[in-house]
Amino acid sequence: MSETLVVVSKVKAMVKASGFRTGGDFLDALSSRVNQIVQAAIEKVKNEGAKKTLGAEDL
Repeated sequence: MSETLVVVSKVKAMVKASGFRTGGDFLDALSSRVNQIVQAAIEKVKNEGAKKTLGAEDL
């Protein structure tokens, strides 16, 4: 993954507050998952063809 799509410090703080640590590959995998979710939403809206704004209903 070339671009990080999550706020690393916020994710690490959330995980640390739960008493855990993040592995070296966790944040890359999380960014990849976010990318997949956003791309799927874009395709859904594109296929419907009725709007140009992604909303929660498109997730």
